[in-house]
Amino acid sequence: MSTAGINAAGAVMEQYKHSTQAGGKEELGKNEFLELLVAQLNNQNPLEPQSNGEFIAQLAQFSTVEGVEKLNSSVESIMSGFQSSQALQASSLVGRKVIIPSEKAVVDTSETFKASLVLPQSSSNVFVNVYAADGSLATRINMGAQEAGQVSFMWDGKNSDGETMPPGTYKFEAQASIDGENKGLYTLLPANVDSVTLGQGNGELLLNLAGLGSVPLSQVQIIGQ
Repeated sequence: MSTAGINAAGAVMEQYKHSTQAGGKEELGKNEFLELLVAQLNNQNPLEPQSNGEFIAQLAQFSTVEGVEKLNSSVESIMSGFQSSQALQASSLVGRKVIIPSEKAVVDTSETFKASLVLPQSSSNVFVNVYAADGSLATRINMGAQEAGQVSFMWDGKNSDGETMPPGTYKFEAQASIDGENKGLYTLLPANVDSVTLGQGNGELLLNLAGLGSVPLSQVQIIGQ
């Protein structure tokens, strides 16, 4: 390429650098690439024209840049469609009950409360302490010996004196005797979905649970009626 061609290409590149600094772009787009190619062709030495191989190589690079841009556009379109579909599915959860890993639940003590815990290995003694909102121990649910796995438990809404507790938010602390020590266990508790918050950008959808706040959709273990 002639000196003029090199200078012309350099001028286009300098112009691109200034535009990227002003506009915040980080990659060479197909328009900028094409400007460089045209500048080279217009300013090449007629006595020493660019070889066919070099020209074809540059066209191949241009095709690659254009293909990447189209691919990025397609991916963005797919992501947008996926998020819309996910939002539609999540909206169907409003008003329904879900099971999530949690230590707290809003309990209607006029009905039997049903939940479960995760027992990593068999235990001779499994129990669940139920605490009221003020932190006081309402009762203990003794479950005795249990095999490893997901173990269901129930609470009738009454304290250790047999009195029905008021409806509200309660904390469930599950423990098991394993290798001679009491170890804490994960509890899977029900919650009602009040609304759904759409994630910003690629953020995950959030379920807003009655009395418990927000949790990611990925935390949902079971969807109830």
